[in-house]
Amino acid sequence: MKSAFTAFVAGAFFICSSAFSQTTPRDDASWLRAHGTLIFQDAFEREETGTGAKAIGNGWNSATADRVPHLKMADLDGGILKISSASKEAGHAAHIHHEAGFTDGGAVVRFKFPGLNKGESLQLGFVDRETKGIHAGHLCYGILSPTSVTLIDHKTGVMNLDIRNRRQGFLDRKEPLPADLDALLKTKQVFVPWMSDTEWHELVLVTEGDELRLSLDGKLPAKHRSEGFAHPVKRWFSFLVPNTVWIDDVKLFKVR
Repeated sequence: MKSAFTAFVAGAFFICSSAFSQTTPRDDASWLRAHGTLIFQDAFEREETGTGAKAIGNGWNSATADRVPHLKMADLDGGILKISSASKEAGHAAHIHHEAGFTDGGAVVRFKFPGLNKGESLQLGFVDRETKGIHAGHLCYGILSPTSVTLIDHKTGVMNLDIRNRRQGFLDRKEPLPADLDALLKTKQVFVPWMSDTEWHELVLVTEGDELRLSLDGKLPAKHRSEGFAHPVKRWFSFLVPNTVWIDDVKLFKVR
């Protein structure tokens, strides 16, 4: 059975019917194992050492932990990384990252929305703070919301400083974006409907050339091509969590 996609705005917006009933044409977890090198893994079988930026251990760093040192946002409990963001107090969603360092490669992650908060979501992807012209080095992400999966190119989209500065004025004035800017940004992302639940899932996020792919439980609901995905160095792999999510296992693979 072939995937049924309807494309809008020059292929930038997709609606996928019965996305999770389809079989991926290639198993990206197997592709990473066959063609890549495992460069990092973590099963979180330890205890955190406090609430600081490096309290998770094993090379993880929480960019937001030191904003609220009196609050615990990452709890290692029974081999599970339980993230509970103090987004309001910190003024930012919990941002937890680890060194990656590849051009093509990806991450295999087991995750679960525990159902502790309304609207639980997960954003994960790649960052390069050493590249100028991009806000906070944000390159590209997969985003799982309660109702959709999104793939987005931030490098040549909303986090490009020239685009960001132009866009911000219209947002501040609550005005519609100019047609050319709106059309450009729509080419930088793809949306696919998905209904979240409270079960464990295996997620695979792969960057290969100018393509970003996200698989869930061996099926491929979302892929997209955009020039920012081909950024030569994905220095960090990162999680952005606005409320609660559980992570059971993480593996990072470098293909090149």
